[in-house]
Amino acid sequence: MEIFSDKFLNCLSEQYGDSFYLLDSEVFEKNYVDLQAAFMRYYPYFNIAYSYKTNYIPKLVKIVDRYNGFAEVVSDLEMDIALNSRVKYERIIWNGPIKDKLRVEELLINGGTVNIDSIEEFEYIKEIAAKYKDKTICVGIRCNYMVGDGVLSRFGIDVESSEFDSILRTISECENIKLVSFQSHFAKRSPEYWNARAEGMIKIYNYSKSKYGIIPERLDLGGGIYGPMPEMLREQLGVTETCYEDYACRAAKVFAGAFQSESDKPMLVIEPGTALAANSMRYVCRVGTIKQVQKKTIATANGSQKNISLLGINPPMEVIHVPTSQHKRYDDLDIAGYTCIESDYLYRGYHGDLGVGDYLVFENCGSYSLVMKPPFIFANVPVIDIGNGKIELIKRAETFEDLFSTYVF
Repeated sequence: MEIFSDKFLNCLSEQYGDSFYLLDSEVFEKNYVDLQAAFMRYYPYFNIAYSYKTNYIPKLVKIVDRYNGFAEVVSDLEMDIALNSRVKYERIIWNGPIKDKLRVEELLINGGTVNIDSIEEFEYIKEIAAKYKDKTICVGIRCNYMVGDGVLSRFGIDVESSEFDSILRTISECENIKLVSFQSHFAKRSPEYWNARAEGMIKIYNYSKSKYGIIPERLDLGGGIYGPMPEMLREQLGVTETCYEDYACRAAKVFAGAFQSESDKPMLVIEPGTALAANSMRYVCRVGTIKQVQKKTIATANGSQKNISLLGINPPMEVIHVPTSQHKRYDDLDIAGYTCIESDYLYRGYHGDLGVGDYLVFENCGSYSLVMKPPFIFANVPVIDIGNGKIELIKRAETFEDLFSTYVF
């Protein structure tokens, strides 16, 4: 299949419109397998909890479930995505600072895991445990501890606080609340902090085990991993290490050493999103106008920066000329989006040929793009899977009825 040709893109455009996402589910699956292999090379007791918030396309979450990965969700909306994708309750892990109480109850009584983010949350989980004494209520604790990255995270329970001990003590005394996991979240993606992530989590595990006799089944180091990316993107981000091995050799190797002599080893879990999804999607749109504004040449496309997520960074981009575009050479052209926001630029300082009607193909658009694109001015566009050499529509374009059925006219 010749993807990057005007003939192929014209064919898709005639059927689905001039703006759409191209998903390659094969790339996503390969990323999953490669990431899993990198960690299991050092520590075989490993699994992935895929971050739904990064990209919740059902086809992707079904791939994760097929490999027996966990669904890491942060809302009842995402829980419904998992359930509608036939993910079992016991494979769902619910993070996030605010949770719907009724849906938490539903998940817990059906064998899912809720990671406690606050003492207030634990109070109503205790009420659920008291209400269903015949059920084992599986919980985790989101652990807030420092790793030297200079960021004070707002998520989780401070492991040095009295609240943390109070939760552990209560769980140790409650017959039907089971602590299955410690979980953490850190903002920075650099591999250099993953040693400290692992060492800090193992310290918490040993503390829980020695003081309260609580031995969790899983130790979850959260997400925050760079996946495969083109050189030009890595240079702009200032990233020197991006392969899965850079993370695995730090965290998984620490786990292997710490639990070498233990027969009942805890499972190491991580929660990647960007690392799996980012390079699995491209975004395609077209040039609508090219004009001169006070010595500056600006092209306007029928796509927006919101479609590609990357802010203040030039994404990898390929221009596909169409025969009718009458393209010509530009030395410093900015490509703006369709919105009425001054800052809406998809690419700054383009050097090369461009014409009205040409296609713009942006790479690395699978992370926090589709899920965060608002229906601002234009409705959301289709998603077409081109994996396995096939063309499959997996999300149609949104319509007026989709957007306004909840409004009262």
